[in-house]
Amino acid sequence: MLQLLLAALLGQQPVPPPATAALDYDFYKARVQPLFLEKREGHVRCVQCHAGSTTLRLQSLPEGAFSWTEEQTRKNFEAVSTMVVPGSPGASKLLRHPLSRDAGGDVFHGGGQHWMSKSDPDWKVLEAWVNGATLGSSTKTAGDARVVRIVQTNSAGDTVDLIDPATNKVVAVINDIEIPHGVTSAPDGTRLYFTNESRSTVDVVDGSTLAMIARIPLTGHPNNISISRDGTRVYAGIAQAPGAVDVIDTVSLTRAKSIPVKGAVHNVYVTPDGKFIVSGSVASRWITVIDQATETVAWELQMSAGIRPMEFEKAADGTTSRIFVQLSDYHGIAVVDFTQRKEVSRFEMADIPAEHKHTEGLQGAPAHGLAITADGKKLFATSKWYGQLYAYSLPDLKPLGSVHVGQHPEWITLSPDNKSIYVAAAGDNVVSVVDTATLKEIARIPVGQVPKRNGTALLRP
Repeated sequence: MLQLLLAALLGQQPVPPPATAALDYDFYKARVQPLFLEKREGHVRCVQCHAGSTTLRLQSLPEGAFSWTEEQTRKNFEAVSTMVVPGSPGASKLLRHPLSRDAGGDVFHGGGQHWMSKSDPDWKVLEAWVNGATLGSSTKTAGDARVVRIVQTNSAGDTVDLIDPATNKVVAVINDIEIPHGVTSAPDGTRLYFTNESRSTVDVVDGSTLAMIARIPLTGHPNNISISRDGTRVYAGIAQAPGAVDVIDTVSLTRAKSIPVKGAVHNVYVTPDGKFIVSGSVASRWITVIDQATETVAWELQMSAGIRPMEFEKAADGTTSRIFVQLSDYHGIAVVDFTQRKEVSRFEMADIPAEHKHTEGLQGAPAHGLAITADGKKLFATSKWYGQLYAYSLPDLKPLGSVHVGQHPEWITLSPDNKSIYVAAAGDNVVSVVDTATLKEIARIPVGQVPKRNGTALLRP
């Protein structure tokens, strides 16, 4: 008050006191709390030291759990908030204590120096929270800018590589997902979802910081994964008898239900129109089509051999016209009419006389990878026999040629502009990049051990 009176007497405009930023609980739960569980190279996780008698006392994780309960999260929020001066990151011990001294941090932190500078993505998340960020504001950027990443899982490792298609180089690595299987991403770019074979979980990763948000227990050992068009449901195939598709609610980050199907599930998809979930079983040979709205089985089709990768062709009205199916022990593609609910044709992929035919370690899948361009004019397929990527025109399925892409090529994913296709060459520990117009290999990108499933994601920077 005295300052305001003096300012008035001197004819000056008073400077208002700084506004106090509110600490948003939902932002804390989704973006801040996962940082305490994040494994940084060379550091222990925050929870290891702080779930005890330290000044910042976090709740102990329940036995066997990978995240806190809602009640524990509320208590953690209260404890962490005492380490913060709302609206003032520099005065907040939570941000200052683990920061490098060279960047303005405290003299000593018993847990080490986590951030070398204030530009560290994790530090920026904390800064945003202290300054009053909410989940709504945090997902809005100028021009709704997002970055394209090719997400490559490494099936014999514990890492996931993120490739920038502008440079065709690995620009980030997600650690601590041992035996990652499938990957999908939220439509708004805020999250990545992985099936974790070692833990039988769906692992949820922040799309901006790449921090682990949650590990959601499944009903059994998982294989591949997909997501609904609105991003509210994630579908994980359970690869053990009797077979199921587990449904994850992405708002509560819990398993909402489990849909029984015939046979252990290898892959699960959402059709391009978003109306159906489709699973395939190697063991039982069943394709199961599930109504997305009711999450109940709509129809089934048993094929002559185990169901490997599938791809879906759109009709002119946007509905699904055909399913292209790769089968166990078949070097070719079967064609299923979606409306007739039956196989209508199949064809073998051509032999490559100049290439040595590999028959070892195929796991019953001589052909294992499919993709269709966004314009619906080309179908691509991989051959582990010959280390080839084949191309076919649509709708007539005429051969357009092939290109060598490395040993044991598995899954494939297209860049958003459909100019490049990324092939996981599991036998060479590389991702081969092929120009879709010329069918020429333009790059080879070293990645982790035995790369298989991959995907394309538009992530928030």
